[in-house]
Amino acid sequence: MGIYFYHEDVVLPEINIVALVKVLKRAIRANKFLVGEINYIFCSDEYLFEINVKFLKHDFYTDVITFDYTADRVVSGDIYISTERVLNNSITFDQLYLDELVRVISHGLLHLIGFNDKEAEEIREMRIQESKIVSNFNFLVDLSVG
Repeated sequence: MGIYFYHEDVVLPEINIVALVKVLKRAIRANKFLVGEINYIFCSDEYLFEINVKFLKHDFYTDVITFDYTADRVVSGDIYISTERVLNNSITFDQLYLDELVRVISHGLLHLIGFNDKEAEEIREMRIQESKIVSNFNFLVDLSVG
């Protein structure tokens, strides 16, 4: 059991995996869950679009799709992330690519531990939780560099 990173038709993003796994596990434990098997699969826009159409019947592009297998408070799932969409969003929202990537990574995880983003209040809470994870990640990376 653990958190794993794969790539399909793109290069695996350069990111501090040790710091990332540490903050993701911390978020899981903070919400009183256990770590199961979580697979992050990085891919292109087209790859994720095909998954969106095939499995969710959605005919649009997105940055992340989460398949939730969580049971008995053990967090498990497959999280597909379009690195192209993350890059485009980082430019659109004037964010660092790495911050946007960690935000999307955390977004998928937060869905697995029960956070939703359909209603305004849910979206607000999701953004707060995403920001905590991004901040914790950046703090750990800064510690390891300094």
